[in-house]
Amino acid sequence: MYDGKKIIDIHGHHSTPPHFRAYAYNIIALRSTSGGLKIPEGPMEEAQLRHLGMMDERQIDVQFISARPVAMMHWEQPLIQALWARTTNDVIADTVKMHPTRFRGVAQLPQVGIDFEKSTAHLVPEFERAVNELGFIGATLNPDPGADRRAPGVNAPYWYPLYEASIKLNAPLTVHASISKDPRITILPHNYQYNFLTEESLATELFEQSDVFSRYPELKIIVCHCGGSLSRFIPRAESSGVQGGGSAGLTMGGGTDYGAVEHDPANNLFFDTCAYDTGYLALAFKQRGVSQMMFGTEAPGSGTGVLNPDTGKPSDDLVPIIDGFDFLSDADKKSIFREKALSVFPLYKE
Repeated sequence: MYDGKKIIDIHGHHSTPPHFRAYAYNIIALRSTSGGLKIPEGPMEEAQLRHLGMMDERQIDVQFISARPVAMMHWEQPLIQALWARTTNDVIADTVKMHPTRFRGVAQLPQVGIDFEKSTAHLVPEFERAVNELGFIGATLNPDPGADRRAPGVNAPYWYPLYEASIKLNAPLTVHASISKDPRITILPHNYQYNFLTEESLATELFEQSDVFSRYPELKIIVCHCGGSLSRFIPRAESSGVQGGGSAGLTMGGGTDYGAVEHDPANNLFFDTCAYDTGYLALAFKQRGVSQMMFGTEAPGSGTGVLNPDTGKPSDDLVPIIDGFDFLSDADKKSIFREKALSVFPLYKE
């Protein structure tokens, strides 16, 4: 709780017992799409209790949960991916049913790393099922589903059917990358994290500097991990001589120069707080702007087992970090911990 109101964490991933990944391995190994997965209630509840315990330790009241990105398997064949996306969403829905006051679902879409000559229209039926039948409040967009950087940029017409569905369903899209097959990063431990940085940073730039939000002014996009990366540049002076965000041009975050872009993405593009270095997170608020940021931890996840030297607590225990930033007002913190999520995710109801 913050100021007597529930803290909403928009960036969580579901916890499952071993049955879940065993099923994934079986359908990959057998190349089979027959049969389904039903996890016994006991192991499923045990996994949720561990997850909820970590949320309680971190003062998180409600968490929006999606597929773990390294397990989305978007690089698989379409038939296997279709089954896996549906199975994943069903398991997330079961989790929400078990603890409806603590979790809300964010859908995995059956993205695949082929057929980029077509469009994302094939993703829409599962998106609709997740929202209309399972009660989900949004979906995840992987900007590099093939893990090989061949997908069209998020500004390309390829993505337009998905954006149109998002608007129609009133369910925002959360940009979260997955693994990379780039052989250059093989030696890096947990190298999927590097792919998060590169793909999410590129998505942010493409959204900011393209006409996507002019075409779709009602579209709401959240980019994870503070937008992937921050800017090292001082805002450029515009042609009128106005520095930064003057009327001659739009600047966002680190002072990106938009040139001819006419639509201010401040009403469309948002970022979560999932960054575990205190100085980096503080700079993210200053570059992105508090009005674009909302609370996200990914707990339990990559920051759970690493202690923050500033606090002695797990890195993903972010409430005291954000609460301790003296440059944030009380109104800022209320917006970050709750109010912005309520405005961006209209399907979320307590």
